[in-house]
Amino acid sequence: MQLNVVGPTSSSSISSQDLITELQWLGLRLDDPSAGAAGRKGGAGPSDHKAVTVQGRTVMVPIHTHAAHQSPYVARKPGEDGLSTLERDGVVVGSIGFPRQPRFYGLQTFDGIPYWKIAVLHSSDVLATTVLQNCIRYQNQATTCQFCAIGQSLKAGKTVARKTPQQLAEVARAAVLLDGVKHMVMTTGTPNLTDRGARVLCESAFEIKGAVDLPIQGQCEPPDDNAWFRRMREAGIDTLGMHLEAVEPAVRARIMPGKASVSLDQYFDAFEVAVDVFGRGQVSTYILAGLGDTPEAIIRMCERLIAVGVYPFVVPFVPISGTALEAHPAPRADFMRPLLRELGGMLHRAGMTSADIKAGCGKCGACSSLSAYEQEHAGCATAPSTQSVTPVAAAMTKAAGSVSTC
Repeated sequence: MQLNVVGPTSSSSISSQDLITELQWLGLRLDDPSAGAAGRKGGAGPSDHKAVTVQGRTVMVPIHTHAAHQSPYVARKPGEDGLSTLERDGVVVGSIGFPRQPRFYGLQTFDGIPYWKIAVLHSSDVLATTVLQNCIRYQNQATTCQFCAIGQSLKAGKTVARKTPQQLAEVARAAVLLDGVKHMVMTTGTPNLTDRGARVLCESAFEIKGAVDLPIQGQCEPPDDNAWFRRMREAGIDTLGMHLEAVEPAVRARIMPGKASVSLDQYFDAFEVAVDVFGRGQVSTYILAGLGDTPEAIIRMCERLIAVGVYPFVVPFVPISGTALEAHPAPRADFMRPLLRELGGMLHRAGMTSADIKAGCGKCGACSSLSAYEQEHAGCATAPSTQSVTPVAAAMTKAAGSVSTC
């Protein structure tokens, strides 16, 4: 899929996946900041971005970061058709759209809490919430994840500290009925060093599933008792995310000293048990590219994850204002393209792509262009294969030097 780039003296084209990769690196300036659904600033997980639709694919693009304020990409004010002209350095690249503000944002609970303080729309059809807006690691510089802004939205009065199961069920039902939400992501701050949030996820999922038939992903650190995986599944959680964030031990210790105390071996022990419970491809992990891990290290880790049935959702790091890493640069597009192109091929050959995930960040895919690179490989003549992936060094060289690695 190509977008035409028309200039005064020349023309060329850029694939939609490459354009998305560039937008997620450089960010986007808006002539009309009110266009579409409101952007998100602060809070848990990826933030400081806005939902943008590029060639039918809705992705999250940074708009509040320092880089975004200097971006060569500008979205002009949308026309009557809702489409906005996208320019790069004054040259028209194409048209983009913005998902509308969801209807459920206009409602509130019986006790007066706006629904948008309980759960928010991600992308165009995903409901997302942070059940506990506090984390035992967040307040201590010796343990906090340097990229995390979980406390910012709470401090700004944009959310509540704890969402009750009843509140979540009420909002989820409204989001499905009014806005056609297709699945839900429930993450949480880590409340303790035992169940690590699994208990509140169970309580919440059970209530939601009693109110509406909505696939749910739960996200937490590996609990201390493997029995929690079965409990979460039986409570109504369909898929599970346990996020490595970074893959090299030295990077993990530097960027997330508290969370790094849960070792990679502990994560993989938990992954194997969780895959037995939820199924192959229904357990995933977030990997933030650009924190210091080399592309080769990320690919090696992804090979290992795929081998045990875990979907590696590799996402470009977005520096969030007010965090310790707010000045840390986002990874360049020429860092992300070969990495995601190679990983997309690995996932396609393994028969474990985002399209088959029941719910969650990997299925949504809006914070990365990974799913677009999966589809790039799916469109090739080469059929899926069970053969092992290429050696890492050769893989990265091949990906960096070619437009398609089918």
